[in-house]
Amino acid sequence: MQKQDELKRKAAHCAVELVQSGMVVGLGTGSTTSFAVIRIGERIKSGDLKNIVGIPTSVRTEKLARDLNIPLATLDDQPEIDVTIDGADEVDPELNLIKGGGGALLREKVVAQASQTNIIIVDESKLSACLGTRWALPVEVIPFAAKTEATFLEALGASVKLRSDKNGQPYKTDQNNFILDANFGEMSNPHALAVKLNERAGIIEHGLFLGLASEVIVAAEDDIRHLQRKTK
Repeated sequence: MQKQDELKRKAAHCAVELVQSGMVVGLGTGSTTSFAVIRIGERIKSGDLKNIVGIPTSVRTEKLARDLNIPLATLDDQPEIDVTIDGADEVDPELNLIKGGGGALLREKVVAQASQTNIIIVDESKLSACLGTRWALPVEVIPFAAKTEATFLEALGASVKLRSDKNGQPYKTDQNNFILDANFGEMSNPHALAVKLNERAGIIEHGLFLGLASEVIVAAEDDIRHLQRKTK
Protein backbone atom coordinates (compact mmCIF):
# COMPACT_ATOMS: atom_id res chain seq x y z
CA MET A 1 0.00 0.00 0.00
CA GLN A 2 1.32 3.43 -0.96
CA LYS A 3 2.11 5.91 1.79
CA GLN A 4 -0.85 8.21 1.04
CA ASP A 5 -3.26 5.28 0.92
CA GLU A 6 -2.00 4.11 4.28
CA LEU A 7 -2.69 7.56 5.74
CA LYS A 8 -6.21 7.44 4.29
CA ARG A 9 -6.78 4.00 5.79
CA LYS A 10 -5.62 5.18 9.22
CA ALA A 11 -8.00 8.14 9.19
CA ALA A 12 -10.88 6.00 7.98
CA HIS A 13 -10.39 3.36 10.67
CA CYS A 14 -10.26 6.06 13.32
CA ALA A 15 -13.57 7.48 12.10
CA VAL A 16 -15.29 4.11 12.03
CA GLU A 17 -14.47 3.61 15.72
CA LEU A 18 -17.06 6.33 16.36
CA VAL A 19 -19.82 4.25 14.74
CA GLN A 20 -21.98 2.34 17.21
CA SER A 21 -24.49 -0.47 16.84
CA GLY A 22 -27.97 0.66 15.90
CA MET A 23 -26.84 3.74 14.01
CA VAL A 24 -27.96 5.02 10.63
CA VAL A 25 -24.69 5.82 8.85
CA GLY A 26 -24.14 8.00 5.80
CA LEU A 27 -21.57 6.40 3.52
CA GLY A 28 -19.54 8.95 1.59
CA THR A 29 -17.86 8.62 -1.78
CA GLY A 30 -14.21 8.60 -2.76
CA SER A 31 -10.94 6.78 -2.27
CA THR A 32 -10.58 7.75 1.40
CA THR A 33 -14.16 6.91 2.31
CA SER A 34 -13.93 3.51 0.66
CA PHE A 35 -11.53 2.49 3.43
CA ALA A 36 -14.21 3.45 5.96
CA VAL A 37 -16.90 1.49 4.14
CA ILE A 38 -14.65 -1.56 4.03
CA ARG A 39 -13.91 -1.21 7.75
CA ILE A 40 -17.64 -0.95 8.57
CA GLY A 41 -18.16 -4.16 6.60
CA GLU A 42 -15.41 -5.85 8.58
CA ARG A 43 -16.92 -4.80 11.90
CA ILE A 44 -20.35 -6.04 10.84
CA LYS A 45 -18.91 -9.36 9.71
CA SER A 46 -17.08 -9.83 13.01
CA GLY A 47 -20.23 -9.06 14.99
CA ASP A 48 -18.72 -5.94 16.52
CA LEU A 49 -21.41 -3.78 14.86
CA LYS A 50 -25.05 -4.79 14.79
CA ASN A 51 -28.22 -3.27 13.34
CA ILE A 52 -26.35 -0.78 11.17
CA VAL A 53 -28.14 0.83 8.25
CA GLY A 54 -26.11 2.63 5.58
CA ILE A 55 -27.21 5.50 3.32
CA PRO A 56 -24.86 5.56 0.30
CA THR A 57 -24.06 8.84 -1.43
CA SER A 58 -23.37 7.37 -4.86
CA VAL A 59 -24.01 4.36 -7.05
CA ARG A 60 -20.43 3.17 -6.65
CA THR A 61 -20.56 3.43 -2.86
CA GLU A 62 -23.84 1.51 -2.93
CA LYS A 63 -22.19 -1.27 -4.94
CA LEU A 64 -19.23 -1.48 -2.57
CA ALA A 65 -21.52 -1.59 0.47
CA ARG A 66 -23.68 -4.34 -1.05
CA ASP A 67 -20.56 -6.36 -1.86
CA LEU A 68 -19.64 -6.09 1.85
CA ASN A 69 -23.15 -7.07 3.00
CA ILE A 70 -23.79 -3.73 4.68
CA PRO A 71 -27.57 -3.25 5.08
CA LEU A 72 -28.72 -0.23 3.08
CA ALA A 73 -31.71 2.09 3.04
CA THR A 74 -32.80 5.30 1.34
CA LEU A 75 -33.60 8.70 2.80
CA ASP A 76 -37.27 7.84 2.29
CA ASP A 77 -36.77 5.00 4.75
CA GLN A 78 -34.36 6.82 7.09
CA PRO A 79 -34.67 10.61 6.70
CA GLU A 80 -32.48 11.28 9.75
CA ILE A 81 -28.89 10.06 9.84
CA ASP A 82 -26.86 9.62 13.03
CA VAL A 83 -23.41 10.02 11.56
CA THR A 84 -21.92 10.40 8.09
CA ILE A 85 -18.34 9.57 7.23
CA ASP A 86 -17.01 11.24 4.11
CA GLY A 87 -13.87 12.69 2.62
CA ALA A 88 -12.99 16.13 1.27
CA ASP A 89 -10.78 17.61 -1.40
CA GLU A 90 -9.79 20.65 0.65
CA VAL A 91 -10.27 21.79 4.27
CA ASP A 92 -9.73 25.29 5.62
CA PRO A 93 -8.98 26.27 9.26
CA GLU A 94 -12.72 26.79 9.98
CA LEU A 95 -13.38 23.24 8.68
CA ASN A 96 -15.17 24.53 5.61
CA LEU A 97 -14.73 22.13 2.72
CA ILE A 98 -14.48 21.79 -1.01
CA LYS A 99 -15.98 18.48 -2.12
CA GLY A 100 -17.00 16.97 -5.41
CA GLY A 101 -13.77 15.69 -6.89
CA GLY A 102 -15.44 12.30 -7.13
CA GLY A 103 -18.54 13.75 -8.75
CA ALA A 104 -21.01 12.93 -5.95
CA LEU A 105 -21.36 16.39 -4.39
CA LEU A 106 -25.15 16.65 -4.74
CA ARG A 107 -25.99 13.45 -2.90
CA GLU A 108 -23.14 14.05 -0.46
CA LYS A 109 -24.55 17.44 0.53
CA VAL A 110 -28.10 16.07 0.86
CA VAL A 111 -26.81 13.35 3.18
CA ALA A 112 -24.60 15.76 5.11
CA GLN A 113 -27.51 18.11 5.76
CA ALA A 114 -29.62 15.18 7.00
CA SER A 115 -26.92 14.07 9.46
CA GLN A 116 -26.57 14.91 13.13
CA THR A 117 -22.79 14.49 12.89
CA ASN A 118 -20.48 14.73 9.88
CA ILE A 119 -17.03 13.23 10.28
CA ILE A 120 -14.62 14.15 7.50
CA ILE A 121 -11.54 12.02 6.93
CA VAL A 122 -8.50 13.32 5.06
CA ASP A 123 -4.77 13.02 4.87
CA GLU A 124 -2.79 16.14 5.72
CA SER A 125 -2.30 17.10 2.06
CA LYS A 126 -5.95 18.25 1.96
CA LEU A 127 -5.44 21.01 4.54
CA SER A 128 -5.02 24.56 3.29
CA ALA A 129 -5.09 28.08 4.68
CA CYS A 130 -7.78 29.15 2.23
CA LEU A 131 -10.30 27.24 0.10
CA GLY A 132 -9.40 27.25 -3.57
CA THR A 133 -5.68 27.08 -2.90
CA ARG A 134 -5.42 23.40 -3.81
CA TRP A 135 -8.65 22.55 -5.63
CA ALA A 136 -11.02 23.95 -8.21
CA LEU A 137 -14.66 24.19 -7.14
CA PRO A 138 -16.92 21.53 -8.67
CA VAL A 139 -20.26 22.97 -9.77
CA GLU A 140 -23.02 20.59 -10.86
CA VAL A 141 -25.25 22.00 -13.60
CA ILE A 142 -28.07 20.75 -15.77
CA PRO A 143 -26.77 19.99 -19.29
CA PHE A 144 -29.21 22.54 -20.78
CA ALA A 145 -27.48 25.33 -18.84
CA ALA A 146 -23.85 24.19 -19.01
CA LYS A 147 -22.64 26.91 -21.35
CA THR A 148 -24.51 29.80 -19.76
CA GLU A 149 -23.44 28.77 -16.26
CA ALA A 150 -19.83 28.48 -17.42
CA THR A 151 -20.10 32.05 -18.68
CA PHE A 152 -21.61 33.11 -15.35
CA LEU A 153 -18.77 31.48 -13.39
CA GLU A 154 -16.18 33.13 -15.63
CA ALA A 155 -17.83 36.50 -14.96
CA LEU A 156 -17.28 35.83 -11.25
CA GLY A 157 -13.56 35.39 -11.93
CA ALA A 158 -13.19 31.64 -12.38
CA SER A 159 -11.33 29.66 -14.97
CA VAL A 160 -13.89 27.01 -15.98
CA LYS A 161 -13.52 23.55 -17.46
CA LEU A 162 -16.27 21.08 -18.31
CA ARG A 163 -15.36 17.81 -16.64
CA SER A 164 -14.85 14.90 -19.05
CA ASP A 165 -15.03 11.15 -18.58
CA LYS A 166 -12.33 8.68 -19.64
CA ASN A 167 -13.74 8.64 -23.17
CA GLY A 168 -13.52 12.39 -23.57
CA GLN A 169 -17.27 12.88 -23.26
CA PRO A 170 -18.89 15.18 -20.69
CA TYR A 171 -18.82 13.48 -17.30
CA LYS A 172 -22.32 12.69 -16.05
CA THR A 173 -23.24 12.51 -12.39
CA ASP A 174 -25.59 9.92 -10.92
CA GLN A 175 -28.37 12.43 -11.68
CA ASN A 176 -27.16 12.77 -15.29
CA ASN A 177 -25.93 16.31 -14.79
CA PHE A 178 -22.64 17.87 -15.88
CA ILE A 179 -19.86 19.22 -13.66
CA LEU A 180 -18.02 22.47 -14.27
CA ASP A 181 -14.71 22.67 -12.43
CA ALA A 182 -14.37 26.36 -11.58
CA ASN A 183 -10.94 27.52 -10.47
CA PHE A 184 -11.42 30.73 -8.48
CA GLY A 185 -8.02 30.62 -6.84
CA GLU A 186 -7.98 31.53 -3.16
CA MET A 187 -11.51 32.33 -2.00
CA SER A 188 -11.49 35.28 0.40
CA ASN A 189 -15.23 34.93 1.07
CA PRO A 190 -16.61 31.48 0.22
CA HIS A 191 -19.90 32.26 1.98
CA ALA A 192 -20.62 35.18 -0.35
CA LEU A 193 -19.71 33.04 -3.35
CA ALA A 194 -22.04 30.28 -2.16
CA VAL A 195 -24.94 32.75 -2.01
CA LYS A 196 -24.34 33.79 -5.63
CA LEU A 197 -24.16 30.19 -6.80
CA ASN A 198 -27.30 29.25 -4.88
CA GLU A 199 -29.25 31.92 -6.75
CA ARG A 200 -28.62 30.42 -10.20
CA ALA A 201 -31.39 28.16 -11.51
CA GLY A 202 -29.09 26.13 -13.77
CA ILE A 203 -26.71 25.30 -10.93
CA ILE A 204 -27.99 22.20 -9.16
CA GLU A 205 -25.34 22.22 -6.42
CA HIS A 206 -21.77 23.26 -5.73
CA GLY A 207 -18.90 21.80 -3.77
CA LEU A 208 -18.71 24.42 -1.02
CA PHE A 209 -19.63 22.57 2.18
CA LEU A 210 -19.72 25.41 4.68
CA GLY A 211 -20.40 24.81 8.35
CA LEU A 212 -21.33 21.16 7.80
CA ALA A 213 -18.29 19.32 9.14
CA SER A 214 -18.57 18.41 12.81
CA GLU A 215 -15.07 16.97 13.02
CA VAL A 216 -12.17 16.44 10.65
CA ILE A 217 -9.85 13.51 11.25
CA VAL A 218 -6.45 14.21 9.72
CA ALA A 219 -3.96 11.42 9.20
CA ALA A 220 -0.37 12.60 9.16
CA GLU A 221 2.76 10.50 8.95
CA ASP A 222 3.38 10.59 12.68
CA ASP A 223 -0.07 10.93 14.23
CA ILE A 224 -3.80 11.38 13.79
CA ARG A 225 -5.33 14.74 14.66
CA HIS A 226 -8.95 15.46 15.50
CA LEU A 227 -10.05 18.95 14.46
CA GLN A 228 -13.34 20.12 15.99
CA ARG A 229 -15.51 22.81 14.46
CA LYS A 230 -15.73 25.82 16.72
CA THR A 231 -19.26 26.70 17.77
CA LYS A 232 -20.21 30.32 18.32
